[in-house]
Amino acid sequence: MNQINLVDEYLKAQSLGFKEKRELESRGLSPYPAVLEELFPQALHSAATVLPLVEIPADRIIGTVSAGRTGVFSASFLPLADSGSEFGAKWIALCNAHLSDTGIRDPIECVEYLGDFYVIEGNKRVSVLRYFGAVRIPAKVRRLLPAEKDSPRAAAYYEFLDFYKTTHIYDIQFAVPGEYAKLLAALGKKVSDEWSERETKRFVSVFSRFKEAFNSVSSKDHSLKAENALLLFLKVYTYDQLGEMSSPEIKKALISLWQDIKASSGSEEITVKTAPDEEKKKSVISKLISGAPKKLNIAFICQSDTEKSTWTRGHAEGAAYLASALGDSVSMKIYFHADTAKDAEILIGEAVSDGADLVFTTTPQLLDVTLKSAVMHPKTGFYSCSACQPFSSVKSYYCRIYEGKFITGLIAGALADNDLVGYVGSYPIMGVPASINAFALGARMTNPRARILLEWSATEYDCVKKLREKGVNVISNRDIPTPDVNYLNHSYYGTFTIDDAGSLTPIASPVWMWGKLYENIVHTILTNSVDKNEHVVNYWWGMDSGVIDIALSDLVPKGVRTLAEILIGKLKKGDLDIFAQKITAQDGSLISDGITPLSSLEILKMDKLMDAVEGHIPEYDELFPFSRGLVRALGVHRERIPPEPET
Repeated sequence: MNQINLVDEYLKAQSLGFKEKRELESRGLSPYPAVLEELFPQALHSAATVLPLVEIPADRIIGTVSAGRTGVFSASFLPLADSGSEFGAKWIALCNAHLSDTGIRDPIECVEYLGDFYVIEGNKRVSVLRYFGAVRIPAKVRRLLPAEKDSPRAAAYYEFLDFYKTTHIYDIQFAVPGEYAKLLAALGKKVSDEWSERETKRFVSVFSRFKEAFNSVSSKDHSLKAENALLLFLKVYTYDQLGEMSSPEIKKALISLWQDIKASSGSEEITVKTAPDEEKKKSVISKLISGAPKKLNIAFICQSDTEKSTWTRGHAEGAAYLASALGDSVSMKIYFHADTAKDAEILIGEAVSDGADLVFTTTPQLLDVTLKSAVMHPKTGFYSCSACQPFSSVKSYYCRIYEGKFITGLIAGALADNDLVGYVGSYPIMGVPASINAFALGARMTNPRARILLEWSATEYDCVKKLREKGVNVISNRDIPTPDVNYLNHSYYGTFTIDDAGSLTPIASPVWMWGKLYENIVHTILTNSVDKNEHVVNYWWGMDSGVIDIALSDLVPKGVRTLAEILIGKLKKGDLDIFAQKITAQDGSLISDGITPLSSLEILKMDKLMDAVEGHIPEYDELFPFSRGLVRALGVHRERIPPEPET
């Protein structure tokens, strides 16, 4: 290539550099390469490791070690200096070398810190190579290790080091702990598995195509990262399926998932609806043209069956209530034994083939397969019985059971003549710590000396026996799963007293009213009250929506019953905020300051127990195996759980 053409190449690169500079300045960002000694001055004093000569991802070269002449480059190392300058002449000479038969041979020298690279020597080589589209650049790398390990970013980096040790892949950089384990699980790998050179090359190739498609879809949305999009993508498609997709197919699939990718990245806020929308007033003509369906075909996908699972029985009875309440406006079918993801996918496929307009999957363990099915069947509405889920294609629904627990807590506190109250927690999932704390607040309302002794049915076979051995004679156990209040007279449901002979006397219990919840959701759709601009919606309804009720025994003392009924009335009117008081956690920190109301998301994600509670939230390793699937899906500490490899 002659000198005139080389100058033209420089001017093209310079034009792109000025364009990038203007765009970054318009967004209030620095238009120049990052400088390590300015960003992380402590990094230069960190322990260092010299790596063997390695080819590093070109797009992870984000800056230089010291400021030097960074002003002659845009942020991605495009040239800004005049073409007639000494800098321009050297750039053009390197351009000539790159386009010759020999090419640019000398590796650059750089420092790596937290997965990004900062050039020591060779920044003009980086500039030329990146301009001509180099994906990888040979480099001599000195890795600097962050001294602190406790921050999420540092913890994620140390997980990267383990990942790199077995894969030798630099292309993936997560900022949140646990993500590397999730990726490996989706690939069918364990953290300790050594990768062959062929496996590494295949992954780098597949991810490169995925990232290219991702960048073309994301355009200028810099809040989204290809790595995080990949994790969600692999919930819907297997790694082998991704490997067989062409770039246009990946792009098309990404577009169909885009709202879910944005939502799961945190760039879209979860809308938590705590009460059904009011029906919009419409004229007869507007109703005719609104597009609201006249009839809905509804499918319920359930694990197990009504004989073996009271949870499934509650949802089946809820479906029957819905059919009775809405009559000819709905038709429905229940599909049982979605006991594995494969079983669930088959049953959901059957439901869609049978003409389902709406599909309700009734346990949190089915969330991932629900998401996958929702993407595959975009004309069908999908709802997952789970909470605090950041997806657009699937709406979540659950009940504010903590309101009922507050009422039974105040009854239990009044009946605890030795100030001891037992509480059997179910699973350490979102919403359960709020229920325990609400129960404790209720108990302290009627008995300021009450101590709540906590056990978990997910870790202990006979929690009631263990509590009895501690001298407890008032115990809160599992809630009534259906509107049939006769459950209150069955063993171990609700809050009960237990005498020295082991005889149980039922007192009170929250009651799950799934039928009312389904009626509310379906009625909203039939009346076209859904706000289609809200992508990430979680329905979390309580007593003011009729989806939680309280069963009270005749044995509740009159004065306590009167207080309970007054507070039930307030909760049903939405006039009582249980957590609007100062609440101190076991470690002395504040759960609530009593001044700023807790948001619905803060209550759902509550992961500390108040100081009236004696016990702890169990970690994953403490749980019985049968409890772990649910805790993986909905656990309050689910980000700490190491994923299992996909099978």
